[in-house]
Amino acid sequence: MILRISLCTAFYILLLSCKGINETENIVLTNYASIEHLIEAKELETILKESNTKIVDFRSPENYQAGHINGSINIWRTDISDNSLPYEGMRADRKQIELLFGRLGIENDDLIIVYDDKGSSDAARLWCILEAFNFDSVKILNGGLKSWESMGGKLTKELYTYTPSQFQFSEKSNENLWIDKEELRGLFSDVHSNITIVDTRNAEEYSGILKKKGASKAGRIPGSIHIDWAEAVDPEHSKKFRSIEELQKIYNGLEMNIKDTVIVYCHSGYRSSLTTYVLKELMGFENVRNYDGSWVEWSYFNDLPYEKDSLIL
Repeated sequence: MILRISLCTAFYILLLSCKGINETENIVLTNYASIEHLIEAKELETILKESNTKIVDFRSPENYQAGHINGSINIWRTDISDNSLPYEGMRADRKQIELLFGRLGIENDDLIIVYDDKGSSDAARLWCILEAFNFDSVKILNGGLKSWESMGGKLTKELYTYTPSQFQFSEKSNENLWIDKEELRGLFSDVHSNITIVDTRNAEEYSGILKKKGASKAGRIPGSIHIDWAEAVDPEHSKKFRSIEELQKIYNGLEMNIKDTVIVYCHSGYRSSLTTYVLKELMGFENVRNYDGSWVEWSYFNDLPYEKDSLIL
């Protein structure tokens, strides 16, 4: 079986190439560009009992109740989603997150440390939302629950609660971290836009062979290039982010310019949040934007262009 890229794909790749995507800057780092929003398990152990630290277990309530890091509170996808739309996965608005954090007892001056058990894709989603609301005091536990247990950290089934607070985001926001479907649609007709669109789903989703639950059709956004989000972590063993040398080999192979606008998407904004974190924080890309609606939203609207691979047997 041979996969054949459609003519539409070829056109968009040619268009993007003509606008300078192949004129890459040599990105050579000896370490991550920033570890401001990353924490290792050993460091977490030393600050575990500090009063201004809140640990967020971003897993399903069932997994949380089966065992979690002592003192952690539980947040799940449904808590940070906008359920008013005919499709799933869109992020909640500012007020909904403020009410959630207030109910959980998170204070404005707290340091939030978030972890999951999926290689940080879910944790990165919360980081991405908080960054957009200009809440910068958040760190992802590198390796998540796996790294905590590997270090000898204990789990508990005891549920911990804090006194409710009056949590409120600052009035400033960082909406440049996001892009919506209308702005993305507009970029297709702007011949001067220098963009790279990265699809972070698996190969079957990208090609259009697989249609996941929630999507209205199979396929991808035209002109998008593919890099599975999981390439950036060690999913089978440590679940930690790969070294900077490994990341540079993976992403520099896509010939993206560090100053280009890079738009990432996935199925519903979680895996793309991880890639946003990797490109922006760990690799230092300057203009990374996460398409929150991702394929669930894009596929819902029949007037938005899409493509998928043709098959030749």
